[in-house]
Amino acid sequence: MLVKDKLRLVAILALSGVFGVYFLGLKVQAENGVVMEELAHNLSVIENTTLLPSAQPPVPDVSQTMNVVLTAYSSSVDETDDTPFITASGRTVQDGIVANNLLRFGDKIRIPELFGDKIFEVQDRMNQRMESYHFDIWMPSKEQALHFGFQNAEIEIVD
Repeated sequence: MLVKDKLRLVAILALSGVFGVYFLGLKVQAENGVVMEELAHNLSVIENTTLLPSAQPPVPDVSQTMNVVLTAYSSSVDETDDTPFITASGRTVQDGIVANNLLRFGDKIRIPELFGDKIFEVQDRMNQRMESYHFDIWMPSKEQALHFGFQNAEIEIVD
């Protein structure tokens, strides 16, 4: 039995009320003398399951996809107005904020090619000279924004 399987068994036994579990070498023995390693072979239900059920977030529906230009910005004064940490919607900047002039505040997007299933939310606007199909991703530092550069990608607008 692998060490991770043994640890999983110990956790299950501890949470199910079997106390007094001792580690004896690589075997686990309860106070009553039952060797848990042997018992584990008879409990195949435990294998490849989670100890506690976890709520999975619902998979958002994709309402539309579009090819866009992506850039990044930070809260430096030379890239923003006189309130660099406040978005156009009035929220404080944070990871996952994007600026765009086409979508409404609160609209959510994904950029699967670059960020997988991460959800971004439109909470800021760009200079009016920018096209509607241009999105600006907020980054915590100017260096990160510069490193991100200019990219073309497909975005998904999600519900």
